[in-house]
Amino acid sequence: MSKSSNKWRLEREFFRMLNAVVEPAVRRGLGSPRFVPGGLIVVESTGFKTGTIRRTPLFATRLRGYVLVCTARGERSFWVKNLRKKPRTRYYLGGKPREARAFVLAPGKRYRRPASLPPAIGRVTDFLAPYTRAGWAFAVLAPVDE
Repeated sequence: MSKSSNKWRLEREFFRMLNAVVEPAVRRGLGSPRFVPGGLIVVESTGFKTGTIRRTPLFATRLRGYVLVCTARGERSFWVKNLRKKPRTRYYLGGKPREARAFVLAPGKRYRRPASLPPAIGRVTDFLAPYTRAGWAFAVLAPVDE
């Protein structure tokens, strides 16, 4: 086994253990962005191989009814892969579930701004898109009427 694959396996296991501890508290509202635009949320995604629901605590920024999440781990983050394949999602903010559709900006994915994004949010994604070449991944969670 190569050093690189051991490194990624350790990284994955570290985040799984951390998420197992942090996720329940964040899902109940601890650390949610309330009075400031940034904080913690939990994003639910459906496993692209297993079909199981995965909950991932992430740092998030609220932007005019939308939520922006990101990772420097890019395609190594399963939530990124999952949301690329199944963009319909749910996230927990302030202890409440909210339905959303994810627009994912990720390494190796051609960037094209969806017409459905408001101009201000589109400008944010235009600004962030070049960072995917450095390995970053972003998702804009757009509210969905149920």
